[in-house]
Amino acid sequence: MNSYAGKLSSLPEIFQGILKNIDVNFDPKTPFNIAIKIYERFMEAFGDGGMKEAASEVKKELEEMENTELDIAITGETGSGKSSLINALQGKKAEDVGAAAVGVTETTVDPNVYTHSKYPKVKFWDLPGIGSPDFSPDSYLKKVDFPRYDFFIIVGSERFRSNHIDLAQAIQKMEKKCYFVRSKVDSDLSNMERSYPNTFNAEEVLEKMRNDFKKQLRKCFRNTIPQVFLISSFDLDKYDFPRLVETLEKDLPSLKRLAFLLSLPMFSPEFTEKKKSALKSHLWKISLVSAGINAIPIPDLPLACDTALLLGSLVAFYKMFELDDDSLARLARLAGKPVEELKAVMKSPQMIEITIDLVIKKITNYTKEFFPPSLVRSLVAAGVSFVITYWMLSRFLDNLAEDADRVRKKALEPRAPGRAPRQAQDLMQPKVK
Repeated sequence: MNSYAGKLSSLPEIFQGILKNIDVNFDPKTPFNIAIKIYERFMEAFGDGGMKEAASEVKKELEEMENTELDIAITGETGSGKSSLINALQGKKAEDVGAAAVGVTETTVDPNVYTHSKYPKVKFWDLPGIGSPDFSPDSYLKKVDFPRYDFFIIVGSERFRSNHIDLAQAIQKMEKKCYFVRSKVDSDLSNMERSYPNTFNAEEVLEKMRNDFKKQLRKCFRNTIPQVFLISSFDLDKYDFPRLVETLEKDLPSLKRLAFLLSLPMFSPEFTEKKKSALKSHLWKISLVSAGINAIPIPDLPLACDTALLLGSLVAFYKMFELDDDSLARLARLAGKPVEELKAVMKSPQMIEITIDLVIKKITNYTKEFFPPSLVRSLVAAGVSFVITYWMLSRFLDNLAEDADRVRKKALEPRAPGRAPRQAQDLMQPKVK
């Protein structure tokens, strides 16, 4: 890691450390203290020069992030819920445009690719079923173009059979990661509750399922035993899906990890926080590029920045938190609520209001708030620009994350008094058929 990267990548911790247990609205010195800390860290990195060169390097990193491809292979037997899982990972229902076809008969003969509607570099591959009696893992992997994929998810809706095991062993021999997903867990629990209404305990049933799968796999794998995750494509925030996300975070390279996190739907408050943290770790890069490349003077201020880059970043944040107009309209439709009802709980501006003029206004206001005119003239202009844009992006990100949780909570409220409660979440994820 470059010396400047080491200094600037720690800014989120500095930022949060000062904000912890402090309400900015009631302590007017807090923003100034944070601004000075950020400025000092910037000057530690570039007091002797090199900012332009660093900005060029970081710009290439941002471009690499934007162009990072992620190919996820999902396979399993016919009817196991492969297609439903692909749809759930994209936040789609089976009826949505671009969704994977869901059915009880085999609908996948050749690998079918489903490109993420918001992140076209992220692709989900629905591979042919592996249930045929003459299944051969080696010929199967050759047929589906094994090298193309970053990792494999093997889906089963009952016990994992010999075909699942054989395929996982072949994947491991070729030094790629694979994960077992036991789907339709919600249906299993419902059936067990109907069968044992007086003694049913969901956690005990889930733990028994996990232990049974572990015993089964220990008999088949000598070294690395693939992990098993119990999930429902109907409720991503339940069962083991959050643990699957955490596991993939650890296993994927950094850029592919970010692409995976950003592509996932907003399924829980905990995941909202995870996505926000991942984005915050890269804000210093945007601010550095804004201050060092294509920077234009801000009217009435002794600083310059790339307002187009900042505008593009803010618009991207809305899409990442599913607060853009298309996402809100879809969520409103699924929740059976007017879209205005969801927008009403947002405290941030609507995405349509995010313009170059708004960006300049925010920069101007923050500069006047943080730095007296006499002080700002004595500071390095690029450093001030870095401070202001970093603060603006960080606070905007915090506010959008809070809005995302408020919108999700509103969508999950019962639709109308006197009617049976029906949560938007029941509609947001497709049922496994």
